Amino acid sequence: MKAIRRLTVRPVLPDPLRPLSDLARNLRWSWHPETRDLFQSVDPECWTASGRDPVRLLGTVGPARLAELAEDRRFLRRLTEVADDLDHYMTGERWYQAQPGRLPAAVAYFSPEFGITAALPQYSGGLGILAGDHLKAASDLGVPLVGVGLLYRHGYFRQSLTRDGWQQEHYPVLDPHELPLVLLKETDGTPAHVALALPGGRELRARVWLAQVGRVPLLLLDSDVEENDLGERGVTDRLYGGGSEHRLLQEMLLGIGGVRAVRTYCRLTGHAAPEVFHTNEGHAGFLGLERIAELCDEGSEFGSALEAVRAGTVFTTHTPVPAGIDRFDRELVARHFGPDSELPRIDVERILRLGMETYPGGEPNLFNMAVMGLRLAQRANGVSLLHGGVSRGMFSGLWPGFDADEVPITSVTNGVHAPTWVAPEVFRLGARQIGVQRAEDALAVGGSDRWDSVADIPDQNIWELRRTLREQLVEEVRERLRASWRQRGAGTAELGWIDDVLDPDVLTIGFARRVPSYKRLTLMLRDRDRLMDLLLHPERPIQIVVAGKAHPADDGGKRLVQELVRFADDPRVRHRIVFLPDYGMAMAQKLYPGCDIWLNNPLRPLEACGTSGMKAALNGCLNLSVLDGWWDEWYQPDFGWAIPTADGAGTDPDRRDAIEAAALYDLLEQRITPRFYERGASGLPDRWLEMVRKTLSLLGPKVLAGRMVREYVERLYAPAAEAHRAMDPDSARGLAEWKARVRAAWSGVSVDHVETSAATASAELGTTLGLRVRVRLGDLAPEDVEVQAVSGRVDSEDRITDAAKAPLKPVGGPDLEGRWVYEGPLALDRTGPFGYTVRVLPAHRLLASGVETGLVAVPSGDLAEAAGLLMR
Repeated sequence: MKAIRRLTVRPVLPDPLRPLSDLARNLRWSWHPETRDLFQSVDPECWTASGRDPVRLLGTVGPARLAELAEDRRFLRRLTEVADDLDHYMTGERWYQAQPGRLPAAVAYFSPEFGITAALPQYSGGLGILAGDHLKAASDLGVPLVGVGLLYRHGYFRQSLTRDGWQQEHYPVLDPHELPLVLLKETDGTPAHVALALPGGRELRARVWLAQVGRVPLLLLDSDVEENDLGERGVTDRLYGGGSEHRLLQEMLLGIGGVRAVRTYCRLTGHAAPEVFHTNEGHAGFLGLERIAELCDEGSEFGSALEAVRAGTVFTTHTPVPAGIDRFDRELVARHFGPDSELPRIDVERILRLGMETYPGGEPNLFNMAVMGLRLAQRANGVSLLHGGVSRGMFSGLWPGFDADEVPITSVTNGVHAPTWVAPEVFRLGARQIGVQRAEDALAVGGSDRWDSVADIPDQNIWELRRTLREQLVEEVRERLRASWRQRGAGTAELGWIDDVLDPDVLTIGFARRVPSYKRLTLMLRDRDRLMDLLLHPERPIQIVVAGKAHPADDGGKRLVQELVRFADDPRVRHRIVFLPDYGMAMAQKLYPGCDIWLNNPLRPLEACGTSGMKAALNGCLNLSVLDGWWDEWYQPDFGWAIPTADGAGTDPDRRDAIEAAALYDLLEQRITPRFYERGASGLPDRWLEMVRKTLSLLGPKVLAGRMVREYVERLYAPAAEAHRAMDPDSARGLAEWKARVRAAWSGVSVDHVETSAATASAELGTTLGLRVRVRLGDLAPEDVEVQAVSGRVDSEDRITDAAKAPLKPVGGPDLEGRWVYEGPLALDRTGPFGYTVRVLPAHRLLASGVETGLVAVPSGDLAEAAGLLMR
């Protein structure tokens, strides 16, 4: 019989065990081994059955066992120690509190998904895992972050396979009362709510659930409340589900409702109000509109409110292709804003202008969430050095007249939260070398360029560790494979072969990620005969573990999964290659440490960062990857191998795949497998172990989320907070008026004459030339602009590369025609073809850069030629 109603019955813990409830509700347990060990000791069988989730564990342990533990002095001592450790972690000074200068009082971090732990399944892939690692690292560092997201009642889908290998999706219903969450409540005990106005007089209401991620509160908005109609209740049903309007409502709730949730949380708890708002991808971009509306309610004009909001906003883009950005029809957005809907006090046209693609190459009828994010943020970044460059090119239309490398999008390369992803065995090996506290600090905070102590660990210990991890992976794979085949309809009698799947002494390759076409799941199948030879080699075999989910609407991705599964089902190779369905955090935490090689073969440069290889590296796994994302930035032969790319403009996709697959097979056959299997005088693979050692000691400190968050604090959060404080109402109004005046007058700005003291088209290194420029400023004054000399080497098309910029100074007043003379030195500090030009940019003390306004005046073509701007 089926229950007509479901409710959660919570256990009553004996008084001595009450701290267990606090420990279970703080997700620090997900990266703190001592807390997990404590919960395991409560009831080892229940711990395993609960999926290693403390909240579920406490809901299933019987009263007799709880009474027994309440009298167990040894257990109570351990409980006190762990509870005291959490209290010290929550209240003690950490890295952030020791920094000089006035850092932000708080930072609000918005993301559509958060991957904290498998016990809170609110993530689909890399973006969510990155956001979860960002929160955990911020907690370890003491950064006063407040996370904001949505609570999806079905989370992301669970994946299984049919007998013929076709992906099936399942959407389990999540009960928030059974998750490590608490409701945010008003002082009278009623649930706190936020509400959005919808067209037609309707309303979208949401409760706010709180997940405590160490020191960081994570607010999750949930629209499944009785006050909503059926359609509105389903707004937070699934992550990345539904059509355009459904997605728009999700993103309005995340951005606008999220700001209101933060205000409510700060009011109820006394938490400091955020000075900086960080938008992780465009999905949360509407948060800037809500903050503009707040300032307008306080009496600001729209223009000055926009400047104030931009000053304290950071926008991070993770998308290397326009197709990956949410874009909505103009009319759909217009219908949800204005007098009859949300933000009624702001003119709808002003809202639309923030997101419309009104630039060369854009589609003027589409509202682009990333474009709005960039226009509402004074500071923006990509997530690797290469991706920063890709982003500058992709969004260069927003800054016409500037080279792509000057587009104001920097980069902060992602990192991963080592305490979450490093296997306990790896941590214990490091702790034996340098002590537990130093090992914890090295992984959580980072700060050093190298982990030199790795050099002192004997080869034998590293090799035994790697085999132990491989052996654990083999056991995990067999268990998951058996469960998968039962789901596919196989009987127990058919599955005896699974006992021989994988071998703990064989070179093990991992490949696990989402399955969009650009990640090329099936590139390894390009030449099946060569792959079979590698898998079945009599002396140097390889084995491969593959996992990944295709989006439910992506039949092309599902076909790729089916193709891989069918190959892995072949009785000739099924003991050497496996596909594991339902890839998630719990699987990943076994998979990364157990692999010897982490394979990544996307189409370059479509991988924004790709952090899975970082997690593998922290466990001594070597990377085999296309030079994309973070690997392009940090690859060295010490750490692994680079798959050559065939990304020339004249190479068609099929030929490119053939070339790159052949290069992959060559690397495996000629360089990787021989190195793994060859033995030195000690009987160990000395050269392989040296690469493992280098990966841990030199790459390990780079890939930490602690390093990433420290960079965000120093390079983006601190400057944004400073800009926010400088943008008082008078300053914001002044900047808005100045921008309007400069834009109106810019057509009158021009460069009229350029001359230098150079007599010939060649000069010696170290020479300094005198530069003299006449410019028209129209209705502007010298204090409104900066006149710059831009110089550097020139390429074959006379474009200046690696440009140096130097301001020129005005000399005297304007002449009778209103022209101003600017002068300055031009140092010839580089040999070879050298060129220079001049330009005029708007200048104001509150601009983050001269490029910010997108306005520039340069010499006309005729003037440049007459001035002799090139020296060879």
